[in-house]
Amino acid sequence: MVSSFLRERGLALSEEKTKITFITKGFDFLGCNVRRYSKKLFITPSKESIKRFLKKARALIKANIGSTQAVVIKALNSLLRGWGNYYRHVCAKKAFSKIDNEIWHSLWKWAKKRHPRKGLHWIKNRYFKVMNHRQWVFATSVCKNKPKGIRFMSLLKLSDIPIRRHVKIRADANPLDLKWKKYFDERVAKTKMLTSSFSREGSLLLVSPLKVLFSEES
Repeated sequence: MVSSFLRERGLALSEEKTKITFITKGFDFLGCNVRRYSKKLFITPSKESIKRFLKKARALIKANIGSTQAVVIKALNSLLRGWGNYYRHVCAKKAFSKIDNEIWHSLWKWAKKRHPRKGLHWIKNRYFKVMNHRQWVFATSVCKNKPKGIRFMSLLKLSDIPIRRHVKIRADANPLDLKWKKYFDERVAKTKMLTSSFSREGSLLLVSPLKVLFSEES
């Protein structure tokens, strides 16, 4: 039935990538594992996605053994922010904590390898700080300004990213219909699309078609 539906539209299922399975056994799709437990459906980052991300993060850390701490933090933060934003709408807290822990261990090894003749206490004080009542924060000073004091750059923690469930758009809502302008404006404001961690340019691309349409109609 699905094949005939797609065939009429010039599409076809990939036999290699398509399978029929029980929802209770779960399946991976777009980096997520979809599975029903009892009467609830859970969507979590897939094991393969976590494995690939950790492999990439570890390779980045290993490749920057001679780089400054600030360079490593900046590179990792970019990686963490992108991955975290992708999975922040699913059940990802457990995966976030696991990745934070694995990256911490990788950075500890990185720090020890840089200073094989130094003691562990010295290495801890050199690369890890106490910030916001939190111990062992991978951070470094980036600016020493007398009036403003010392500024620090710290590693992002995925577990600090709030999980926000995706709110579906109403089935009858039409972005090209003027009467729905208020609905979409409120939705944009509520989800803070323009002030999210995504780039401002990317957010504007989502909003600009509506703005253009409404300005032409007015």
